[in-house]
Amino acid sequence: MIAATPIHVLSVVSEIFPFVKTGGLADVAGALPAALAPENVRTVTLIPGYPDVMAALRDASPILAVDDLFGGPGRLLHGRAKNLELIVIDAPHLYDRPGNPYMAADGRDWPDNAIRFGALGLMAARLGAGEVPAFRPDVLHAHDWQAGLSAAYLRYRFERRPRTVMTVHNLAFQGLFPASLLSALALPPAAFSINGVEFHGEIGFLKAGLALSDWITTVSPTYAAEIRTREFGMGLDGLLRGRTERLSGILNGIDDTVWNPGRDPLIAANFDARRIAPRIANKAVLKRRMGLATDDALLFGVVSRLTWQKGLDMLVEVLPTLLATGSQLVVLGSGERNLQQAFMDAARIHPGRVACVIGYDEELAHLIQAGADALLMPSRYEPCGLSQMCALRYGTVPVVSHVGGLADTVIDCNDMAIAEGVGTGIQFRPTIGMLEAAVLRATALWRNGKVWRRVQRNAMRADVSWRRSARRYATLYRTLMAERRK
Repeated sequence: MIAATPIHVLSVVSEIFPFVKTGGLADVAGALPAALAPENVRTVTLIPGYPDVMAALRDASPILAVDDLFGGPGRLLHGRAKNLELIVIDAPHLYDRPGNPYMAADGRDWPDNAIRFGALGLMAARLGAGEVPAFRPDVLHAHDWQAGLSAAYLRYRFERRPRTVMTVHNLAFQGLFPASLLSALALPPAAFSINGVEFHGEIGFLKAGLALSDWITTVSPTYAAEIRTREFGMGLDGLLRGRTERLSGILNGIDDTVWNPGRDPLIAANFDARRIAPRIANKAVLKRRMGLATDDALLFGVVSRLTWQKGLDMLVEVLPTLLATGSQLVVLGSGERNLQQAFMDAARIHPGRVACVIGYDEELAHLIQAGADALLMPSRYEPCGLSQMCALRYGTVPVVSHVGGLADTVIDCNDMAIAEGVGTGIQFRPTIGMLEAAVLRATALWRNGKVWRRVQRNAMRADVSWRRSARRYATLYRTLMAERRK
């Protein structure tokens, strides 16, 4: 039974789907509020006033004015966009910039990012401190380094403090800036300490959030364990080991209204676990669109950033083995130039067997999930991962490395899992040799059509929605509020 008392949560983010997106954080920020609503949690999202956010905002009303927000006037606007309740920081001198929210067109970080996202943390803290009487949050939930200073501002500048949660979507991005900016960020000297914002002589936005928040979450149970080790801890493992009792992993989900093969308007033929036969039409359309040969071949898909972290350099090495089995490969993504070039070269050298699109295309991403036979994710580390969840939903058998959220969401089709009828994909250790073996396992499994279809149906029946995760977040919020009442 859902508790009668509603919880008011301020979600602090630097991007949100469908307005501003560079990664999975945006998907989480956009989908979690609706999933929390049935748990009697009202979520208001604080986000910078980027051009696309300002353009989407409806019924906006000013709720707080600031004469000088780090170099210029600013104000908070309360309104709605799509199905989201937003508070937007309207500060053109900080956020009215085209394109990527973090970097200029030349790929370099905006030089004032410390100030831009310090402002995000400061305005979050002011809301948390109750400066807008109409919305006094019970919980301030900060996401990633860009929101990390919110807990520091609450600790060092304000009396009223809501309960605070810091979610790490990727520990590799820590928001490190020179110590000389402490005064410019309006933080007192006392904040620059090992128990505050200081991290190896710099200001650490993420470190501040990890050290000063009441609770830390990551986006999968396995990643929560991994980041406490030296191998995956990115220099913060000691701090995180010290906070083990206040650290938990809550899996992300996917928006199953967007990723729904039964109703998806972006694919050629709709299907579901009970009626999977129409799926083959999507494979045919995908092959035609990508110029792949029409023979009956196992089609691997990749929808990913093309980076070392994602292990795509290993896939380049394994490509000869993949092609030797008679399989095909379609790649959609962008990232490191050498990997982009490697996949474009492969498509040129192997026409009809390899296809590559550099960039991102939402319709093509849906078509790959609906038309490929298997999805490759050889990540070296993966805090949660969303593509494998979409693959499960669409019956695209995920072939994934045994790390992070991939380990938590895919059941390996070993002999026992096949015998018991529970396998949903293939897992492997992230090495070239193990990836090669996984490709060969997938090929053998695909050739046994009866078993393959059973695995597809198992995958499609997996619960990858936000509902279960939302219940865990709601329970965490209530636990933190109960602690305060003691």
